[in-house]
Amino acid sequence: MNPLNVVRSIRQYTGKMQTLRNQARTERYLNSLPASIRKDIGWPDRFGKQTSFQ
Repeated sequence: MNPLNVVRSIRQYTGKMQTLRNQARTERYLNSLPASIRKDIGWPDRFGKQTSFQ
């Protein structure tokens, strides 16, 4: 395996992990908001069909 391919694979993996962490953090933040604000922005109704990260 070419060393550049290894580096590319590691970068792709870390990028995906960062995206998953960011999505989970955003979901935790939105879930911590008061119910009235969550209702105003449509959370989780509008986004309920997406994958949950808990």
